Amino acid sequence: MAITFTLNGASQTVDVNPQTPLLWVLRDVVGLTGTKFGCGMALCGACTVHLNGSPIRSCSTPVSSIAGKTITTIEGLSPDTTHPVQQAWIEGDVPQCGYCQSGQLMAAASLLAKKAKPTDADIDEALRGNICRCGTYNQIRQAIHRAAEIKAGGRA
Repeated sequence: MAITFTLNGASQTVDVNPQTPLLWVLRDVVGLTGTKFGCGMALCGACTVHLNGSPIRSCSTPVSSIAGKTITTIEGLSPDTTHPVQQAWIEGDVPQCGYCQSGQLMAAASLLAKKAKPTDADIDEALRGNICRCGTYNQIRQAIHRAAEIKAGGRA
């Protein structure tokens, strides 16, 4: 079945089983491997992408449910790592193993799109379902605060 949606700003049509999880369409059909498989049950957040601007777990989202909608992956956040969360992550040297980071970045970008100056509580709530096995939660929180500064015009 052909399913058409907007992916990172461009129209995309895939011909797959409609129940195929979006994660596998992104990785295996389209070839965008920045979105990671973590648990396969929407519990860890490694597979987070944006659906019409809101974070979703792509491992449990059937591709049929995104027809006509807009998907943004980590590759579509910016073409050259200039998105404020990417800048803050690099500046703060946040990742250790890095496996969860694309999901963390996508959740953080969604938060900052809705709340320009999030509190620690806002950050904790928005990223509650994103697990970091390396335990870089404090660095992630600091990077989100820094990204808010960058977005508001603070030095990059």
